[in-house]
Amino acid sequence: MEKYILSLDLGTTLLKLGLFNTNLKEICSHSVEYKLDISSRFIEFDADDYWYKCKKGILDLISKSKINQSRIESISLSSQAETLVVLDKNGKPLRKAISWLDSRSTEECNILKNNFKINRGYRITGQPDIITTWPVTKILWLKRNEKKTFDKANKYLLLKDYIIYKFTGNFISEFTIYNFSYYFDIIKKSYWEEILKFIDIDIGQLPKLIEPGSRAGNLLTNNLRELGLSSDIHLNVGALDHMAGMIGVGNIKKDIVSETTGTVLAICTMLDKPLFSKYKIPCHYNAIKDTYILLQTCESGGISLEWFKRNFYENKDYNYINKRISNISKGSNGLIFLPYLTGVNSPELNPNAKGGFYGLTISHNKDHFARSIMEGIAYLIKKNLDYLKKLNVNTKKIISLGGGSKSDEWNQIKADVIGKEIIVTKQDDPSLLGAAILSSVELGSFSNIRAAVDNTVEIKKKYVSHKNFNYEKQYKKFFTLYKILEQLLNQE
Repeated sequence: MEKYILSLDLGTTLLKLGLFNTNLKEICSHSVEYKLDISSRFIEFDADDYWYKCKKGILDLISKSKINQSRIESISLSSQAETLVVLDKNGKPLRKAISWLDSRSTEECNILKNNFKINRGYRITGQPDIITTWPVTKILWLKRNEKKTFDKANKYLLLKDYIIYKFTGNFISEFTIYNFSYYFDIIKKSYWEEILKFIDIDIGQLPKLIEPGSRAGNLLTNNLRELGLSSDIHLNVGALDHMAGMIGVGNIKKDIVSETTGTVLAICTMLDKPLFSKYKIPCHYNAIKDTYILLQTCESGGISLEWFKRNFYENKDYNYINKRISNISKGSNGLIFLPYLTGVNSPELNPNAKGGFYGLTISHNKDHFARSIMEGIAYLIKKNLDYLKKLNVNTKKIISLGGGSKSDEWNQIKADVIGKEIIVTKQDDPSLLGAAILSSVELGSFSNIRAAVDNTVEIKKKYVSHKNFNYEKQYKKFFTLYKILEQLLNQE
């Protein structure tokens, strides 16, 4: 009798679901869109509505798959990290959830920086700076701006914790999403009590933390009844979406890099132990027990192409853009794009940086611009890989995932710019597969993560680097242009 694992990815505006059998073959997938309430720097949403959409997504997936839902053994989670949910003593949200995209807490960042040295915080949390994304800044904002909410708060949860609580009734979470809280010690694998004391938070107001891929508990009776699930089913805490994605493409050992070109560009490489450097590359506890990763994130990733498409290719899809740029020569006739529309994350950490195009002539058209954007993102990936090389972190294998990996043209540009083979795997959503792999190992279907990956992850295509164009010359200009931009910013 075939059994199943249901993976649920808690995205920012999209909930994704996947159904896998115990051999990790995908049976069915489904997605549910979700809208945020956006008002200037304030970005919020109703956590209970999000929970409702999770349940609806599960019911729709089951209906779509036509399986017997009583054969689902486990639900496993992949998730965003920093979104904050505040509960009262009855377990009810006191206010709307505050999205990780929300930037209201600028003043609170400065207060924390004045009281905690950045270099010390880096070696505790793995994060090289205090930014508005981190929940610690949002909690301090509540203390300073919504005192009634702060005084009534019984629990401070991240979104994943809240969904775990709604499924099981347990206040429990896992280490990988707390990498992004700025109150988690990645070495001790425990809360950083000193900073919690500073913002007047007690550890009892936070969930218990366990290893990623562990059981969170059985589902509550009302959920079993509503979803038609077996009483034997349990919830697996899974892992952060980026780290679940690493597992889902086979990035489970040293010298492999997986790069995700989604709205945000993310570059992940695994380590045996923590690595803190003068380059301030974020270091995180990994989804594989007692390992770590360097996670370089660049917010000006795929969003740059999204911006260009919205403004210059109205009513056209990405396939149209791919066809258009395939007719443009490599190097975009000297046009270079600086992909800093939302500032710079890794490796420079400069939120005030600006994007731009250089080398524009009368011969260029919008297709040149589109290709130069793809090339600019590839230069940014190469730049981050060069910084890893300075830390003696070798890159023998590059696996591409995310929306950008669906473009043959973009994958080939990356291979040519970086000078290494780019690999794309068959799995449409590696985060869902990664979550399922974690659950399958916990269930005993596979002896360990490597065995599950070897059985499951398949290569779809390889893109070999071509040597018929000297991208190195363009890349050096790209590097120099940022240095000039930096000088201009210092003059403002």
